Amino acid sequence: MSVTVKRARATDPGPRALVEASQALMRSLYPPEENHFLPIEALDAADIRFFAAYEDDAPLGCGALHVKPGYGELKSVFVAEAARSRGVGALLLDRLERTARDEALPLIRLETGDKLAAAHRLYARHGFAVRGPFGDYAENGSSVFMEKRL
Repeated sequence: MSVTVKRARATDPGPRALVEASQALMRSLYPPEENHFLPIEALDAADIRFFAAYEDDAPLGCGALHVKPGYGELKSVFVAEAARSRGVGALLLDRLERTARDEALPLIRLETGDKLAAAHRLYARHGFAVRGPFGDYAENGSSVFMEKRL
């Protein structure tokens, strides 16, 4: 597998298609009030580090680290269905974690949905543990909150 993970702009065509697919999946699984994804344009903000995984210039997955005071939050981590079970998610998480370390962040947090079992397994394999809500999130019955200390 010759997959590379590099900084990208979420609004560029390939990454945008991935984020749109991720958001479409979330809309199909959860009502609007339980979706916490950022608008695509917001993923290009100065306090967000957005990455995409590519193979032969074809985008396979994406993910972002939102740099916040005292921690980083993972946003829009997604792997295209055709690229799943190939280690793309692990490569993205490794890059996002390295970026958090480079930013001197002590921990990474995330919110994901309760119906995304494969994502839960991936995060757990990478050292994330379940925790309670953080930041502006509230318990809603479908969110799963996780954290990893760096």
